[in-house]
Amino acid sequence: MNCNYNFIPLQQLGDIESKAVLKATAKAHQALGELKGLAVTMPNQYLLLATLSLQEAKESSEIENIITTQDDLYRSNYQSQQFLSTGAKEVHNYAKALETGFNTINKTGLLTNNTIIDIQQIIENNNAGFRTQGGTQLINQQNAQVVYTPPQTGQHIIDLMRDLENFINNDELSDYDDLVKMALIHHQFESIHPFYDGNGRTGRILNILYLSKQNLLGAPILYLSRYLNKNKAQYYQLLQGIRDNYGNKESWEPWLLFMLKALQVTTKTP
Repeated sequence: MNCNYNFIPLQQLGDIESKAVLKATAKAHQALGELKGLAVTMPNQYLLLATLSLQEAKESSEIENIITTQDDLYRSNYQSQQFLSTGAKEVHNYAKALETGFNTINKTGLLTNNTIIDIQQIIENNNAGFRTQGGTQLINQQNAQVVYTPPQTGQHIIDLMRDLENFINNDELSDYDDLVKMALIHHQFESIHPFYDGNGRTGRILNILYLSKQNLLGAPILYLSRYLNKNKAQYYQLLQGIRDNYGNKESWEPWLLFMLKALQVTTKTP
């Protein structure tokens, strides 16, 4: 299995928006629009945000095998730093990171690497920043084989993250649909794997924050990680499938369709 990945600038991927992708994009946009409109009409939006952000945090954390109960979750409190379990603390950290990122985007209109570092710092409760040392590998937990080796040098990671930051914030770089861009950004970030830990959770927060930045969500209420958690094996398989077949434009379609379906299904079941 090929453990290296040829990072192509996302704006240079070419025509990856097939007819099937464009049809799925239209359906996802419609569903997102309905969710955005519904959120505006709901009373007590603060309570809604607090509840749904915790549920998103819980599902995303479970993808990384960080488990907590609803009881422990709601009897814990981030402000007072009182947590009934380690899992509850991890989930509350995630929810706080999501809130922090959303507030930053509302103020600046940008999703920068500094914000991404801030998000990971809250999730992991450290300030290690981007990786500077080699040795990081993604391992198949069932057979202990190396599945993927991300960039190994600090400079390579910085260069790739700088390019990704530009792609996120410069809408002139490509004419891909915003929902396609969200899926591309998520894959690129997870493949760069810029942190020692917390990459999966940080990357899933980026999905919500990018949609918010593009004004497709008025509030971070999309419960996207529920679908990813329920389809975790396929999620990881499709992430790796593109790395194993880099240079093949057609390899992007299954990933894009998966993420677009995740958006459509999630918006119908908030």
